[in-house]
Amino acid sequence: MSTVPENAGPLSPQFNVGHITFRSFGTLKSQSVDAYTLTNPSGMEVAILTYGGILQSIRVPDRDWRMANVGLGFENLDEYVEAAPYFGALIGRYANRIAKGRFTLSGTTYQLATNNGPNALHGGTQGFDKQIWDAKQIDSANGVALRLSRVSPDGEEGYPGNLSVEVTYTLTPRNEIRIDYLATTDKTTIVNLTNHSYFNLGGEGSGPVYDHELQLDASRYTPVDVTSIPTGEIAPVAGTPMDFTRAQPIGGRIRERFEQLVFGRGYDHNYVLDRPDGEGSSLAPAATLRDPMSGRTLTISTTEPGIQVYTGNLLDGRIYGSGKKSYRQGEAIALETQHFPDAPNHPEFPSTTLEPGQEYRSATIYAFSS
Repeated sequence: MSTVPENAGPLSPQFNVGHITFRSFGTLKSQSVDAYTLTNPSGMEVAILTYGGILQSIRVPDRDWRMANVGLGFENLDEYVEAAPYFGALIGRYANRIAKGRFTLSGTTYQLATNNGPNALHGGTQGFDKQIWDAKQIDSANGVALRLSRVSPDGEEGYPGNLSVEVTYTLTPRNEIRIDYLATTDKTTIVNLTNHSYFNLGGEGSGPVYDHELQLDASRYTPVDVTSIPTGEIAPVAGTPMDFTRAQPIGGRIRERFEQLVFGRGYDHNYVLDRPDGEGSSLAPAATLRDPMSGRTLTISTTEPGIQVYTGNLLDGRIYGSGKKSYRQGEAIALETQHFPDAPNHPEFPSTTLEPGQEYRSATIYAFSS
């Protein structure tokens, strides 16, 4: 699927802002799966797979300039194919949940696979996270960049329309990962794309992230029912353990007997970002995550109206990651910039409908510092 020769080593540098290396990561159903490593001048490295558009590793320095991989993942392709925790993956066509896997557009009702109890989750049983993407290095004045693309055919996983998708990963000299999403369709459809990286700023496999401090630019969230589908309410976080408007340890209130935490077995909720432009298209602050031990900090900005906070509640120790350590509950946090869950069934939520002639555009930046 690559546009680069199989014997490629370092690819061409882009304006002295870094370089890309390339290697084979395996074969799936007679298709080659490749791994591209983006490196910036300060030594930060990001490995991206053409399988699932996965961020396989994110190596960043701590306050003493010691490097560690802060993203959960696996060492080989078979583990990604066999396990299904969405580590680092591109999610689509629709990130998060759709109630009963059903929605209606222009008078037509569509039925999706129900792969999360009674609901559809993360694009279905063979969503974007399980597809092999075409890859191409592109020129960028902002850093070293890799563009992934594919066409999701009409009817794939039950979604209407041929959807053409491009996702561009850029690693900047400022230790930022920028993800730009672009999609077009030939038939009215729904789109909600995100990246599902799990972060542990102490290093993957280093233990719980409950002492990580999280701050969200969100004074409201969307409460859910027992199946994690939004009720339609947009509720204030003030006075509840859902409040991260000021930096708080993730684990400080996670075991409180608050109904929403019981439903999610921890945090697994969409937060409504306090965007200065409402549903506008400019980048705005979303979240800051800090590990006091290593000093590493992750700052997220996005064009999206929401961010899903998921504290790895279903990790149970049976999965071993790239560092050969088991992943247990609470040992990472996913911060998924997105439109809201089940938006096609909630007209009061920001729309996820895409029409022919329109462009779906979204951008998110993960900025690392220490």
